[in-house]
Amino acid sequence: MREATLLTRGDCNLCEKAKSVLARVGETHELNVREISLETEEGKQLGLEAGAPFPPVLFLDGKPFSYGRLSERRLRKALR
Repeated sequence: MREATLLTRGDCNLCEKAKSVLARVGETHELNVREISLETEEGKQLGLEAGAPFPPVLFLDGKPFSYGRLSERRLRKALR
């Protein structure tokens, strides 16, 4: 099973879209999704480590994968 960590912010439309993409992809791929708020200490630290300028930030198997609008196509390709 692949691990996905999604850093989000409460007032973030792209974060909601990323959650939808992850839900759809999770229907066909074994994906364990963990959501962390960027307002928490853990979220702030992970955001700094990723060097992402804005949310959402997605880590795939512990490595920064994307920030901003999450591409479903790119994610599916990475999970093959």
